[in-house]
Amino acid sequence: MKKKTSKLLVLLVSIFTIYGFTDMYKIETKTAKYNVPSADYFATVPQLAEPFVDFDSPNIGKSFIGFKEALAFKESQGKYNSINTYGYLGKYQFGKGTLKRFKIYDTAEFLKDPQLQEEAFLALCSVNKWILKRDIKRFVGKTINGVKITESGILAAAHLAGAGNVKTYLRSYGQITFEDAYGSSIKYYIKKFAGYDTSFIEANRHPVL
Repeated sequence: MKKKTSKLLVLLVSIFTIYGFTDMYKIETKTAKYNVPSADYFATVPQLAEPFVDFDSPNIGKSFIGFKEALAFKESQGKYNSINTYGYLGKYQFGKGTLKRFKIYDTAEFLKDPQLQEEAFLALCSVNKWILKRDIKRFVGKTINGVKITESGILAAAHLAGAGNVKTYLRSYGQITFEDAYGSSIKYYIKKFAGYDTSFIEANRHPVL
């Protein structure tokens, strides 16, 4: 009887060793459909854990790194593989139209490439700064709808709503505004992302990745 029990225990341990630990470290996947220029594309995106970033850290504070990481956390909780319910992609939630501007057509590969996402974000900031350079010069330091205008706030709002809508908001002194599908407004982004050092960003109409 003891021998049979021992053999049974050995068998159970072996089964757990072979199958149990494998299941513990299995990476779940999410299937998403994208409309790309050639055809519908199905991509399986690994749901990997993203590193936690402490935005109160004195190392990043109000620096450009602090700016982009705070904005990314608001957009996607900083997840490179994020896809929202409206099809916006990546850590900074790019639309496919914006990606095409930078000649990025393969959205599945884009989701798997953190470096490309960071380069695309910087390029978009450069374009928005070029489009809004006169408005940055004119409105920074002023107060609209009770919120002090800063360059970083303007650039964050442009990321949310597009540079044209931010230009309209500023030039109407807040009378004409914009909210995205989730209810985030230009005013909210200007306030939330105020005071970061974005002098690192160069205004450029045609940045190259």
